[in-house]
Parts: sequence; structure tokens; C-alpha cells
Amino acid sequence: MADDHSGTGSLRLKLPRALVDARLEPFGPVDADGLVALEVGWKHGRITELRPLGCSAGEQAALPLALTPPVEPHAHLDKAFTAAAHPNWQGTMAQAMLSNQEEHGVRSAEQVLARGERALDLAWRQGLRAIRSHVDSAGPAALPSWEALLELRQRWASRVELQLVALVPLAHWLTPQGEDLARWVADRGGTLGGVLGPPYATALSDREALAALLALAERLGVAVDLHVDEADRMPARGVALVVGQALEQRAAVPIVCSHAASLALLPERRLVPLAERLAQAGIGVVALPLTNLWLLGRRPGRTPVLRVQAPIRTLQRAGVQVAIGADNVQDPWFPGSDFDPLELMRLGALTSHVVPTQRQGLAPFTTAASRLLRLDWDGVLRLGAPADLVVLAAPDWIGFMARSPRRRVLRGGRWLDPPPQEQPSPLLAELTPTPDRA
Repeated sequence: MADDHSGTGSLRLKLPRALVDARLEPFGPVDADGLVALEVGWKHGRITELRPLGCSAGEQAALPLALTPPVEPHAHLDKAFTAAAHPNWQGTMAQAMLSNQEEHGVRSAEQVLARGERALDLAWRQGLRAIRSHVDSAGPAALPSWEALLELRQRWASRVELQLVALVPLAHWLTPQGEDLARWVADRGGTLGGVLGPPYATALSDREALAALLALAERLGVAVDLHVDEADRMPARGVALVVGQALEQRAAVPIVCSHAASLALLPERRLVPLAERLAQAGIGVVALPLTNLWLLGRRPGRTPVLRVQAPIRTLQRAGVQVAIGADNVQDPWFPGSDFDPLELMRLGALTSHVVPTQRQGLAPFTTAASRLLRLDWDGVLRLGAPADLVVLAAPDWIGFMARSPRRRVLRGGRWLDPPPQEQPSPLLAELTPTPDRA
């Protein structure tokens, strides 16, 4: 491996075939896990060489596994790291909402700035290249939250692309204040969002609010990303309404349904046609299995038997673009996570059976997520692409699944410092081994 401070170097490694330019020929053998051995070269931060390696199986086994940097399609930076002060160990939606409202009532711009800085630094060093964050946009802390995150978006622009979505009750878009907010968000390059799920308003008022939101988005030329059907009852009512309204209005703006968890409760005979209508309308889905499995399907005092999350594989088979996000990070909605995309991929294989050896198992974290966020780069390694890689201390997917692997992150042809969890922990620094006793 060669590397210097000008962003020039080369590396021999294994990459998923799905993340390498399909036009690259001759390509060499692809192993049973979808990996191909390459020599990757870069100059001045851009890929200049992709050379297949004609190495033996033994030589290939010794090469490290690498990925292009993943994308986080759904986060909440404004409330991240608030679980200690506003816990929800009950794991209920009602307590999450109550704790969220309490936190919002005492939130300051300085707190959001500090939390967002911590989140973006973790994301950057652990390999993420873009994050879409929903922002609580109704209430006293809405403006301070936006101001802090807009400052962070500018501060981090060359490292992590930050997209911001206005999160409000859906009916807010029917009000004059909603129209003002939509224009304000559009002027700052944001996205319009909202919540559609139990307890639903009447079908008419939900439809009117959704129609108003889509009309605002069309007029202002902005995308829409909704929290829809984050529920373990009344399956798919929200998604069906979004699809129907989008087709009726012939909406041309990008639309994402985040969560879509209660679709999993539909029988196949109803789920498949709805998935096909989603594809027909060009609506993407962001699945959020960690938060949904934490909050939904609870049976007090008993083990849950339902896995209420978006039916990822059925949606993919119907032609829907599906991404997978971590959603909440150490807040009242979910007490875990730390913006580690590799850990999310590992957990995704467990929670959702999306296996990274398969193209459709890898796409929700990489190429499909890039497309849903309309990023300039789709995450496929090709000549002229950014020299951005996440190189793992694992030779294959088995090593990746066995334990959370150490990694080195290459951005613009330069290596970043290791992520914080790979540094010695101060909590363990003072511990000394206990001598063995005979």
C-alpha cells in the first residue's frame, strides 16, 4: 500500500461486486460471497485505477474486505444522546412521546450544536458520508434546533453531507404557519416531512393535510419524507393514503415513506399489490428496524412474537427503492446505537435477514440509500469516483459478522484517525490485572 499527503496511493483489497462499476472489463473471478479482488489506485483524491487481481484463492483470502462509505437515510440529530436525561425504559410509544416533549421543552441551540457535533464526528470517523436528519419543527425549540443544525451542515459540508427534514404533525401544513415554514425550509435547501399514523385523524382531514403538503412541495420544488405507519395496528393505512394521493395529484417531487412498519401485518394478497403501487408512484421506503423492534409489538411481561418492521424484501421485489437507517440514537425512542453504519449492517442481517453477500442486502445501506437521498455519488466505485473507502480488519463477510470489525476510513485519498471506540477506553485505563492465585 502506498499513500501520501497529496491524496495519492493504492491498495489491494476485496470489494463487493455490487459496489464496483459494472462496465469494468475484464473483471476476474467473483467469489461465492459476491467479492472481487482489485488493486485500487487514486490520485488527488479520485479513483484512477481499478485493476482486477488474478491472484490465487489463498492470496485473495489474505486481502481485507472494503466497502464504499455507507449512507444514513434517517436520523434525529436534534435529540440524539438525550436518553440518560429523558429515559424510556418502558419502551412504549406513549412514554417516548412524553419524554420527547419534555426534552423539547428544555432544549437549547447550544445543546443541539454539541449533540450534532458529536454525532457528525462519530459518523465521519466510522465511515458515513451522508445523513438525513429529521428536525422537530413545531414548538419553542424548533428554530434553535434548525439554526444549530444549519450551522453544522455548513461546518461539515466537505466531510458529511447533512440533509434536514421539517418534522411536524401532518395537519400543520394546512395552516398559514405551515405555509410559512415550508417556504422557510425550502429557502434553506430542506425537505418537508410529517407524521401519519395512529391515532389517525379522519380519513378526510388526513387526505386534506397530505394534499396540502404535496402541493406545497410541488410549488416549492422540494422533496417529502414522511414518518408513516410506525405502528403495530391499523396496518398500512398511512402508506395506502400516501400512494393514493401521490397518484391522484400526479406528484413529481421525490417522496419517501419512512418506517412503513405496519405493512408487515398485511396478508401477502394485500401487501404485494400495495408494494406494486408504491413502485408505480416512485415512492421510496426507509426501513428502521432497530427503533421499530424496540417500540412495536410489545406485550407487557411477555416476550414479543411480532417483528413489526417494513417488509423489505417484498418491497424490493416489487421494484421499490428501500434504504435502511438507524433512526434514533440514545434518545427516548431508542436507547442504543452510535452512528456506526457497520454495526447497523450487522444488526440488519439479524433483524431483517438482509444479507450483505447479496446485492439487495447491501443496497439499502449504500446505493439505494444514495438514490433516495439524491446524492451526487451513488456509492459505486468507478474511475473518477471519490477515493472514499471503509477498509475492514476482516477478510470476508464471515469475519464481518463474527464481531464488529475494526476499520480504517479513507476519504479523498487520505486516512482518517480511527473511530473513538477503537481507542483505549478511559473507563478501563485505571484497571490492573488481578494476579493469578495458585
